[in-house]
Amino acid sequence: MDAFTKLPVIDDEGYLVDPMDWNEELAEEFAHQENIELTENHWDVIRFMRAYYEEHQVAPDARFAIKHLAKRLGTTARNKLFELFPYGYVKQACRIAGMKRPRGWSTG
Repeated sequence: MDAFTKLPVIDDEGYLVDPMDWNEELAEEFAHQENIELTENHWDVIRFMRAYYEEHQVAPDARFAIKHLAKRLGTTARNKLFELFPYGYVKQACRIAGMKRPRGWSTG
């Protein structure tokens, strides 16, 4: 993000307070902070998460993201999700996709 772009409100763990403030430029910034270079597979998961959020008003559990990936990747989907976001689905995928910090979940 450039110096003139104002970041939306984030909580003390770096998650958006309002997921509707999310955009793809912000995803790139959050990914950069996590040392992740977003690939098409990352964007596939992120766009799935955003669509799920828009429909259900809640972040999808990791099992839903794995099920989504399995449509393309088959049985390697679970491992792929954790390759894409090596420090955890909640810590990285949820943050990059602009979800609020899921309070009831572990950080895995």
